[in-house]
Amino acid sequence: MKALAQRLLGRGLRRWALLSRPMTLGVRLHATDEAGRVFLVRHAYREGWYLPGGAVDPGESALTAVCREAEEEGHLVCETAPRLVAAFYNRREGRDHVLLYRCDRVRQTRPRLPDREIAETGFFAPDALPEGTTPATRRRIEEDFQLGVPRPEDW
Repeated sequence: MKALAQRLLGRGLRRWALLSRPMTLGVRLHATDEAGRVFLVRHAYREGWYLPGGAVDPGESALTAVCREAEEEGHLVCETAPRLVAAFYNRREGRDHVLLYRCDRVRQTRPRLPDREIAETGFFAPDALPEGTTPATRRRIEEDFQLGVPRPEDW
């Protein structure tokens, strides 16, 4: 029952954001550790595994936002500077635009314990992503390993 309430609250907050703002800007981070494993998060309020990320706050740069989200969602520190790799339009979320960053070397400073936002986190081999990884997350990871393949406009 608690999980259902959290999912409904999450949906309600996303709808409120769409109605209250003409456009949203979000960031996601394709973060890998020294072994080449990808860091993913599973939220408590929605189904699936995702690249860490979230909204860019007012007065915040996208680069600052992606580093903040990495710390908040995974206790990750980027040991190399995140680089912008693509911009997408997320039609599923309405007026949402997503900037995808890549950091080839992150370090987790401490384990990320579950709370009301994040249910689970982990590093996964790109060819062994967990069941429930969202299709968009899988596409973004595959695109990053297929050099020269054009990226779509939509998330």
